[in-house]
Amino acid sequence: MAEHTSSSQDRDASREPVLRPGRAADPLPQPRDGEAAAPVTVADDGAPGTTADAASADSPAEHEAEGHGHEGDAGQVAQASAAARQRRLRLLLRQCDRVLLMDFNLLAMNDWPDNFTLAAARRRRDLWLTGALAAAAVFLSGLTGFVPAWLAGGGFGAFVIILLLGLPAIRRVYTSRPSYLDLLLRRHRLLADARRHAAHLEGKEGLVWQCVGMAEYNPALKNPRFSGLVRLSEQRALPRSLTRREHVRLYLIFLLEAEKAYAKVQQAFFEGNQQAIDRGWEQVAAEPEPRA
Repeated sequence: MAEHTSSSQDRDASREPVLRPGRAADPLPQPRDGEAAAPVTVADDGAPGTTADAASADSPAEHEAEGHGHEGDAGQVAQASAAARQRRLRLLLRQCDRVLLMDFNLLAMNDWPDNFTLAAARRRRDLWLTGALAAAAVFLSGLTGFVPAWLAGGGFGAFVIILLLGLPAIRRVYTSRPSYLDLLLRRHRLLADARRHAAHLEGKEGLVWQCVGMAEYNPALKNPRFSGLVRLSEQRALPRSLTRREHVRLYLIFLLEAEKAYAKVQQAFFEGNQQAIDRGWEQVAAEPEPRA
């Protein structure tokens, strides 16, 4: 019995783990020459850390300061750009403000006699001249003895009557239609008034070629059909070159397009001025300078 008990104890003892000596622990890495060992720190949760973790705590403040610096630079760039844009718009408003003085009725020449009316008046004039010449021929034939005296006297009377009917004061009694000469004088007067008004609008600097700068707000100002007007305006020779009604009508069309562009430039200037006031840019928010 005792032997059985001792043998059981020996088997139990043999099953218990036996600790044997192992190899030594690995040595800590040594810093190389010229490198400083990074100090080991212990975080609040017990994990080791380095000074980089402490430095990372200061990075948000530095990024915030850099962000404010970039925002300040961007604000200065935006203010300078707005100021340059406002100066350009102000210059366009000063150069092209004479567009507002345009007289549409004067340049449209609505009372311009058309070709049909002019042709009818020319036909009436030709008939009047033919009758006067025929009466004069009969009278002269009577002086030479080719026709009787009474016929020559009748021709002389007819000649005088026809001449009187052609006088403007007497012609207004029996007809209200203008004569051919009246129509020509009316055309000449309308064209002269239009050229005088164009000279007033162009001034000494020239209006058309300066208004081309507003083509950004109305691309129609760069239409090729206006190139001749622009060249003559730049040469200060536009008013005296308006010798036909078609030239004046083309000039009027350009001024109408320029007036549309001027309204858009003025609106853009006022909007930029209001934005500058809202942002507190006092140097940008300036009123247009008065003309000298």
